[in-house]
Amino acid sequence: MSQSLNPLLQNHELPPFDQIQAQHIVPAIETILDENRQAIAAILKADKHSYAELAHSLEELSDRLNKAWSPASHMNSVVSNDELREAVNYCLPKISEYETELGQNKDLFKAFETLAQSDEFNTLSVAQKKVVNNSLRDFRLYGVALDDNKKAQFAKLSTQLSELTSQFGDNVMDATDAWSQLITDAAELVGLPESALSLAKQAAKNKGEEGYLLTLDAPSYFPVMVYCENAALRKELSLAITTRASDKGPQAGQFDNSQLMVQILSLRKELAELLSFSNFAEQSLATKMADTPAQVIDFLNDLAAKSKSAAQTDFKALEDFARTHYNVESLNPWDVAFYSEKQKKAAFDISDEQLRAYFPAPVVTAGMFQVANKLFGIEVKEVFDMPTWHTDVTTYAIYKDSKLIARFYLDLYARSKKRGGAWMDDCRVRRQLTDGTLQLPVAYLVCNFPGPIGDAPALLSHNDLQTLFHEFGHGLHHMLTQVDCAGVSGINGVAWDAVELPSQFLENWCWQRESLALISSHHKTGESLPAELLNKMLAARNFQSAMAMARQLELALFDMRLHIEFSESEEHQIQAILDEVRQQVCVTPVSPDNRFQQAFSHIFSSPVGYGAGYYSYKWAEVLSADAFSLFEDEGIFNATTGEKFLSTVLANGGSQDAMDLFVAFRGREPTVDALLKQDGIAA
Repeated sequence: MSQSLNPLLQNHELPPFDQIQAQHIVPAIETILDENRQAIAAILKADKHSYAELAHSLEELSDRLNKAWSPASHMNSVVSNDELREAVNYCLPKISEYETELGQNKDLFKAFETLAQSDEFNTLSVAQKKVVNNSLRDFRLYGVALDDNKKAQFAKLSTQLSELTSQFGDNVMDATDAWSQLITDAAELVGLPESALSLAKQAAKNKGEEGYLLTLDAPSYFPVMVYCENAALRKELSLAITTRASDKGPQAGQFDNSQLMVQILSLRKELAELLSFSNFAEQSLATKMADTPAQVIDFLNDLAAKSKSAAQTDFKALEDFARTHYNVESLNPWDVAFYSEKQKKAAFDISDEQLRAYFPAPVVTAGMFQVANKLFGIEVKEVFDMPTWHTDVTTYAIYKDSKLIARFYLDLYARSKKRGGAWMDDCRVRRQLTDGTLQLPVAYLVCNFPGPIGDAPALLSHNDLQTLFHEFGHGLHHMLTQVDCAGVSGINGVAWDAVELPSQFLENWCWQRESLALISSHHKTGESLPAELLNKMLAARNFQSAMAMARQLELALFDMRLHIEFSESEEHQIQAILDEVRQQVCVTPVSPDNRFQQAFSHIFSSPVGYGAGYYSYKWAEVLSADAFSLFEDEGIFNATTGEKFLSTVLANGGSQDAMDLFVAFRGREPTVDALLKQDGIAA
């Protein structure tokens, strides 16, 4: 295919999603990798290497690759098909190979070392110095100091790892898509709210069926677990979702990730040991705020010690409620969400479904943009000139002082062949181009909410609301940066255990009276959330918060211990570690067939960050709770405080250490007390 006809090889300001086809991906990536290699060889022929000739030139090459790879890999996540998956998976090892080759290039490493020791280094900006220092660190983490045999071994392991983590995620998506249950008798769905019934009916109709189609996608699964009176059906869905991609359950062995987990952990361990780390957890922390695995374990154990008794009290109250009001002697795993909702309704006279009517998606998004305007002085406008990958997607531009500073895509609704969960990713990174002009940042914001039904707008739960604000927080971190060096612009170069700070921070505005007035409006009457309902919602905010804390600590401790202790020779060790962690912190019942780890994509298929890094959510939540406490003191829409958060945490991206930026905003280092207070757990 001619380069001039391949949209991934053309220099577009934004990806031409309406033109990109699977057959464009492989030739584009291969061409760019070949041309980048030639360009690197040319850079190294120079006698001297200034920042512009070395770091900035490499940034140009990286950006060109990202402009082709970002839309290609993104489409595979949101509108996947066999052709896209095949093309992306074909390219993954090639990109891994190229990145390892770059990271192990001794001549490049020496050029950066020379630059770091030169007189020019002292004249560089803070961001440019950070780019140079991060590059030197990353060369070492790619094994630049290894001998040739070990370098080859490192490259081989890295390539294998990129393929296996991708396969893990593919298996989870396939297992999720492969399970469905057609219900023809509405009596089996008693208790399910009208919104969930309509969604299930529409799903069946889309498949040419009569009745109600249930799937493992969140908008279908969660209403059944929370509201459906049919315990046998709840059990069936619970078993299906907790055994996805495993050797148990209805799809036993079909998409089994058992061996992939062992292989991924083994490869990570081997890579870490090649670099002289004791384990992969140590290697992972080389780019994070936390210093050692022991420090992380102590942090998590401390939170567990402070919250487990409260979690046990939460669960005992639930057991007592189910026994007293429903004559249920012992709760099964598929009963917990169901009776929790009934307990919440009884205690606070409020339900998530009741709140949903006040959060139509268009109102929520418009209100969220108003919140950002009040906090950071930005204006978000919907635009219609950005090609998208699906009709669900809406597009926006961000202005500050009437000047365009960023753009983003918003893809809110669940659908087949779309990866589950919610995330933000970068499409374009803010950076200064060779001609002195700025490339503006562009973000993808992706969720999996229940979509509109007929002419009615999509209605979000309050939990959905928090998810949306969370991802928008990540997006603002990426898009409001004032850093012009791509390597430390936006979320790039930010310590992974601090990257959740802006996202969790923004969630706080889902709970404030002033902001809820902006983001709520009954989809039929237009009425804002009534004071009576708001008071009930605020009263119920910390309902079972200690149980939620225990669940997050379970995931984080399992992840960290797994990457410290894993040994391939010990059969069933993964399950044994999980069982021990559950014994320590879990307070709710777990089915003996539960294999949630087989679909734990965060740590097994996320390419960066969350392997030996899941603790980041709690680590950053301490930062975000403490940061928000300043707004509680000074006013949640205090423009001066908002501008201070923007100018310290958001604007500087990864150009300065995360703790330094936090201290610049808060005036001191964080304490865990604000988090425990926020969650209603006594310190």
